[in-house]
Amino acid sequence: MEASASSSRRETTPRTTPFRAKLRRIVFFGSVLTVNLAATFWLHDLFSRLGMHRAHALLLGVFFVLNGLLVLGSFHALFGAWDILLGRKRAARITRLADEAGDTPLNHRFAVVMPVYNEDSHRFCARIEAIYRSIEATGQLASFDFFILSDTRDLDLWVLEETAWTNLCRKLGGFGRIYYRRRKTNENRKAGNIGDFVRTWGGGYEGMLVLDADSLMDGGDILKMARVMEAYPRLGILQTPPKLIRGASVFTRLQQFAMRLYGPLFIRGLNWWQLGGGSYWGHNAMIRVKPFSEFCELPALPGREPFGGRILSHDFVEAALMVTEGWEVWLAWDIEGTYEEAPPTLIDHLKRDRRWCQGNLQHLWLIFARKLPATVRIHLFMGIMAYLGSPLWFLFLILGTWVAWDREASGLSDVPYDATPISRWLHIDGVTQSLILTAAIFSLLFLPKILAVAGAILHGRTRRAFGGAGPLIAGSILETLVSMLLAPCIMAAHTFMVLGIVLGRAVGWGSQNREADGTTWGEAAAVHAVPTLLGISWSILAYNIGPVFTGWMSPILLGLILCIPVSVWTSRARYGKALAKHHILSIPEELDPPAVLRLADAANASVDPALDASATGRHGIVAAVVDPYVNGVHVSLLEPAELSRESEALVERCLTEGPGALSKNELIDLLYLAPGMLMLHRAVWLRPAEGMHAIWTQAVESYRRRLDAITADPD
Repeated sequence: MEASASSSRRETTPRTTPFRAKLRRIVFFGSVLTVNLAATFWLHDLFSRLGMHRAHALLLGVFFVLNGLLVLGSFHALFGAWDILLGRKRAARITRLADEAGDTPLNHRFAVVMPVYNEDSHRFCARIEAIYRSIEATGQLASFDFFILSDTRDLDLWVLEETAWTNLCRKLGGFGRIYYRRRKTNENRKAGNIGDFVRTWGGGYEGMLVLDADSLMDGGDILKMARVMEAYPRLGILQTPPKLIRGASVFTRLQQFAMRLYGPLFIRGLNWWQLGGGSYWGHNAMIRVKPFSEFCELPALPGREPFGGRILSHDFVEAALMVTEGWEVWLAWDIEGTYEEAPPTLIDHLKRDRRWCQGNLQHLWLIFARKLPATVRIHLFMGIMAYLGSPLWFLFLILGTWVAWDREASGLSDVPYDATPISRWLHIDGVTQSLILTAAIFSLLFLPKILAVAGAILHGRTRRAFGGAGPLIAGSILETLVSMLLAPCIMAAHTFMVLGIVLGRAVGWGSQNREADGTTWGEAAAVHAVPTLLGISWSILAYNIGPVFTGWMSPILLGLILCIPVSVWTSRARYGKALAKHHILSIPEELDPPAVLRLADAANASVDPALDASATGRHGIVAAVVDPYVNGVHVSLLEPAELSRESEALVERCLTEGPGALSKNELIDLLYLAPGMLMLHRAVWLRPAEGMHAIWTQAVESYRRRLDAITADPD
């Protein structure tokens, strides 16, 4: 069976042969290792020249890891640029593969699934509407169904979701094609939500397009992904690289500009070596349901959270299980119409990173598991090091400070040792040797930006898409400067995250803020107080060590000291709008919005005053009880049940004492009880006001005021 699967994979993959895939990986990672070993040897030689310190051995070890991560990132951009320039004909394009599959109707059915958790219902319904209309324009809507999978815990938002979904279906004619489901128990977060869908409805679909609540995708590109999924039966996951859109604050505009300008180089470089052994990023991806159902059931890790328990970063693990079982995971680098939104502020970004950090560190359990392919281990390693890199950087700076302090405190003059290999071979002094190493590191650091900006300026269509050469260069300079200020603050935050996880502090599951409200000075001071004090203290220490050391450390120290004002400034939408007026940090999707983005901006099918649970005085739960239409929609979505004596008593308490007198669990039980909700609805309209809580009488009275207003002004 394994030989058959391997043979099938070799026959169907459009990317390359297994031998060439291994050769690519050897070339890529061999180049990274060679450059990193050379840099580490160079630093060791420099330490020997200056006189070895007891901290130098540890410094070399940390440098080897940190510089390896730097070289790895830079070489992704370098190989990506190589692939763009020389690999146009050889690179496998998903769009080309879809065209080869033909323009006939799809042979299978596909699901578009959007898990939501305490989100703005009208906003995610607008995205569903845009995707629905975009697929409809392709003429292939009959092959797709849509599922809103709610894990919302806010009971008012639950009711708002139901009314928004009903309006959406009414306006689009989507009943029987757009479905809504809320889980009563949201076990295992998003992974459990998707798993519940697969177990309940997955058997009816060949593939599912997994979205986030902020995801948006073009219907034509979704159709192409479905065609490729049908044409290549060993393809398990087809991941797209989503672009960030709708950034209002300076912070989100910086992120979306950087991802849009530099991202294609990294994506092409990543795709160059991973080929069919790619990874899944949790959304904006097409997944074949059957193997996902068979192989991607996630086990609970041994022990308690934060390292044990349920796996948070489930997507990497699901891709790993797919690849391990012989299924291919591709990166659809040329799919353009794939979008998402980003947290609006640095603080919101760090809150999300806290969840990702814990999830990625859980992969320490898995990275050395048996039978995992090399590409899987590499992806898990890169995910782990995305967060362990910060405490290692922090440790490197501390060790460097220790060495500098010891040299200064000793009061001894340096007597350089000039018999090292580098001095004998190249005949350079220690200062020149250190400057060469510094120049090499900065070249690796800025190489991706230089390549991306140069490529965009030289390519006329790309240059015009970013607003011209002037805004493009100004945006890249601003992005670089602000990123340098943000990097020390993020380093400190990630270090404290990792420390907290090591000390056993698990993360909760909160909803994501998607609005650019801005960060207050008080909030910024509370979150960034420790890095700021650390920066001030470290600056005093650096000053006492000497001006040369202070100069070397100044970019780090400045970023730590200024993290509060930088966090506040980058959170402001008004500054982002001011930059947008001059096309600085603008992206092509902002200057020339694609069709699906315009559809989403104009979408309003989920809004209808005839069925509304957001009116003042009858919002959410109150509307589900009082409003005849909202109550009817809510009850129609519940399963049949019997009304017990305990339930009748619960209804009576809610009626006389108001919903605030009930616990959240009691309210949930009542909201899931169809006869109880009907009983409450009848009672608030038929019972005298003296026998009810004021919240119900005021809600009923609001309808009379509306009728009086209509009678007084019939026009």
